[in-house]
Amino acid sequence: MSKRRISGFKPTGRLQLGNYVGAVRPTVAGQDEPTVAFIADLHALTVHHDPAELRERSAEAAGLLLAAGIDPARTILYRQSDLPAHAELHYLLECVAGYGEVHRMIQFKEKGGGSGSRLSLLTYPVLMAADILLHDITEVPVGRDQRQHVELTRDLAIRCNERYGPVFTVPEAVHPAVAARVADLATPTAKMGKTSASAAGVLFLLDPPDVLRRKIMRAVTDGGTEVVHDPEGKPGVSNLLDILEACTGEPRRDFRNYGELKAAVADAVIATLEPVQRRYHELDPHDVEDVLRDGAERAGERADATVLRLRAALGLTAGRRAPAGSPATRATAAAPR
Repeated sequence: MSKRRISGFKPTGRLQLGNYVGAVRPTVAGQDEPTVAFIADLHALTVHHDPAELRERSAEAAGLLLAAGIDPARTILYRQSDLPAHAELHYLLECVAGYGEVHRMIQFKEKGGGSGSRLSLLTYPVLMAADILLHDITEVPVGRDQRQHVELTRDLAIRCNERYGPVFTVPEAVHPAVAARVADLATPTAKMGKTSASAAGVLFLLDPPDVLRRKIMRAVTDGGTEVVHDPEGKPGVSNLLDILEACTGEPRRDFRNYGELKAAVADAVIATLEPVQRRYHELDPHDVEDVLRDGAERAGERADATVLRLRAALGLTAGRRAPAGSPATRATAAAPR
């Protein structure tokens, strides 16, 4: 079976350097294998959100992915909510999942899950499973913090296959080649995040060069003056060295002082993001929407076939999704490709 990979990008905030290094760039580099990339706007509904901002961030994320090198001819790129099969498979998988296995997901607890949380915050790992299983994905590139969700996906796929026959491809979690862990410039013991409490420590992909340089020059460092990579003793300096190496791809070199290091990091980050920013601003928003619409159509045939296989296996009718004799209907009882 050929490899198929998937990456989702949640528009709960603006994409930043950590996203670029850890997810965007590996997705671009892996396009020689069949790849699916999507804007996970349904996942953004698990917490309080502003509808207008969600639409804006979704469009911005799609544009940045294209500007970073996602090739629609090789990678299916679409917006999650444009493919109804996500929501339908989510519910069908909830009918297979157990409350206990979903409730023990670590991130639900870390995000303050409780009586005041939205129910979707509890069940979103099942939606994540649907995202993966829809496309007969074989490999899911994830960080260590997401591995538990892929294990749930595997459990649900295996359970369905054992109870109801060959419905799903069972995916594997894969960990991309080691990339720098980009930390917050203001709090170098914490990961740089799209929704950090303060933007001062976050290098957003669309920050102008002068803003990027200012943030880096104001980055928190550590006691002493020696520039050494020591994540425990010197987290601030180590973070800057990691960012520099991630941007240049070159081994760490010696610096006389913190100021010299920060200047080199600023130059490297600006040089890395300038082509992405330039291509982003050259994009026509209508063209981006066309890519997303076309991607949803291309993804739809396989996704609908997956849902129809499960519907048939569970004892449901095909419904009114596709006319008799269509490729999707013929695929209802077919084993995963």
